[in-house]
Amino acid sequence: MIRHKILASALLASGTLMLAHGDAQAAIRCNGNYQLVDGRPVETGYCREWNLASVARTYGWRITFEAIRNDESKKAQVCRAIGFDNRVEQICAPFLNDGRGGRT
Repeated sequence: MIRHKILASALLASGTLMLAHGDAQAAIRCNGNYQLVDGRPVETGYCREWNLASVARTYGWRITFEAIRNDESKKAQVCRAIGFDNRVEQICAPFLNDGRGGRT
């Protein structure tokens, strides 16, 4: 019986932590490559990826933020296609081979 109570308490605690994490992610607001923190823009990788997905959709790509965030090869593929756009220049630099600091 005590084991069941301990297990139930552990599951409840982990569920609470997962909910708290989800709320934190939902609170992130991006403006282009910048995350708004206390009303001030701060450049973050999260917002760069969000922006890359958004810009890709303007070019007709059917891609989600999650696909960009979770799949480095998908990010590279998108960057090779639209990396010339100055809105995604920083995030795509490592994937371009055109003398702008990318791979050779």
